[in-house]
Amino acid sequence: MKAYLNRRYHFSASHRLHTDAYDDARNQAVFGKCNNPHGHGHNYTVQVTFSGQVDPMTGMVCNLADLDSFARQYLLDRFDHTNLNTLDLFRKLVPSTENLTIEVDRIFRAFPHAHLERVHVEETDNNSFDLYSDVTT
Repeated sequence: MKAYLNRRYHFSASHRLHTDAYDDARNQAVFGKCNNPHGHGHNYTVQVTFSGQVDPMTGMVCNLADLDSFARQYLLDRFDHTNLNTLDLFRKLVPSTENLTIEVDRIFRAFPHAHLERVHVEETDNNSFDLYSDVTT
């Protein structure tokens, strides 16, 4: 029997939606207030969903301490209280929450103790983004 584990993590980060491929007027037209030259911040919530067999010895899909340690090292230490535009990842990529969600998915796919099913990133009360695992993998 497969069980599903959901775990939430929180971090604060700023960004500016802007691309060098557009001039200032086009950036403003496309990104609006999110193109503020000084950026703006969000309190992000990341929820990851993992699946796996329940271990008969521990009664768990995976050890939460292992997952939390992984999240601390690869997600929170990297993104919390950061301007996303300054990270190498976003030097040539617009740091939209869609692109951030793709990166969070890439990060948690490397967690070795359970299968990643879904990544959910909340940017605001009104905006959230989801990526689901490919059903063939």
